[in-house]
Amino acid sequence: MRRHLPEALRNRELARLLLAIVTGGLAQQMVAVAIGWQVFAIHRSPFDLGLIGLAEFLPVPLLALPAGQIADRLPRTLVGAASLAAGAVVTALLLVVSESGAHKLWPFLALAAASGVAAAFANPATRSLPPQLVPPELLPGALALRSVGFQIAAVGGPAVGGVLFAVSPNVVYGVGTALNVAAFLAIASMRRASVAPRASTDQAPGLRSLLLGIRFVRDTRIILGAITLDLFAVLFGGSVALLPLFARSILHTGPIGLGVLRSATAVGALVGGLQLARRPMGGRAGRKLLLVVGAFGVCMVVFGLSRWFPLSFAALAVSGYVDMFSMNIRSTVVALATPNALLGRVNAVEGVFIGASNELGAFESGAAAALIGAVPAVAIGGAITIALALVWRHLFPPLAAVDRLEDIRPG
Repeated sequence: MRRHLPEALRNRELARLLLAIVTGGLAQQMVAVAIGWQVFAIHRSPFDLGLIGLAEFLPVPLLALPAGQIADRLPRTLVGAASLAAGAVVTALLLVVSESGAHKLWPFLALAAASGVAAAFANPATRSLPPQLVPPELLPGALALRSVGFQIAAVGGPAVGGVLFAVSPNVVYGVGTALNVAAFLAIASMRRASVAPRASTDQAPGLRSLLLGIRFVRDTRIILGAITLDLFAVLFGGSVALLPLFARSILHTGPIGLGVLRSATAVGALVGGLQLARRPMGGRAGRKLLLVVGAFGVCMVVFGLSRWFPLSFAALAVSGYVDMFSMNIRSTVVALATPNALLGRVNAVEGVFIGASNELGAFESGAAAALIGAVPAVAIGGAITIALALVWRHLFPPLAAVDRLEDIRPG
């Protein structure tokens, strides 16, 4: 049976990490469904939903630097396990809030902030584990499998959460707590020998050490180019925030159609992730990165101009497929070009870029649609993304020149 698995997945420590990602992700997505319904029911205000999202997001940029420092100073399995344990406690407290009637907003805001704190410390630590678990030639496949795990949770979690919520919100929180505990046990059971603390190359903790991740990203052109390309591509080319408008006013479909559109990118990404997990990227990775970013822009132009639902779905699915290649290349570049002793801090910086691109991208989409209309906003954003892919090879030649990812060495 093991012979038919992707080679990276035959590593038992990586398999435990992927189990934690899937179970923890499912819990997060399920609980988000229940929180959304219950919070909206309190005041019938969409602003309350925005406050929940803000409470979850703010701890990530605020705690990114100390979280990265901790991920480089302590065993990363310990940090990840502690964060998952905190997530399980938060979900259990949500069960208590739901059991008491869920009539007030502040408990949800407080627990959303606590969840954001746990995520702020979990992400740099767990994202830094794969390079310690597999050799460089298997890392792209390992990171693809990690992305597949996230996509499985993104597709399955909301559906399962909706079904369980129809039974009882308390069931969602109960199952979510159990899944978080399972994720905690999966990481806690990883052999510490394979993820032991690293000897740090910098001085004792201080401001200079805290800022070392930012300085390394700034000075390493291959990483800076990969991260900023992703930031601007999502900032200008993303259209997820406008899907309700397109579904209702342009494609003239209902809530079911909206749900199908929202799942399209995840379906495409899942297909791309499975392909990458089984078949290595090969050579000319830098050129492929620019190509898939340009293809992502083309998909956004097609989606923006489409009036036919199947074409819109296909454009979103292909955008998810090519974006998976972009994410895989970026993650692999960051993992292989960063010394292990700095990986937590660099991943923390990357996480802020990713979060900013998603949050600011949603704001940019809404603002542009309000100013010039939804269709021009998405089509022009896609065109800007294509232009970025064309000029990036001149702005960051070392990135465009990357051949085989596994040949990258720490700077």
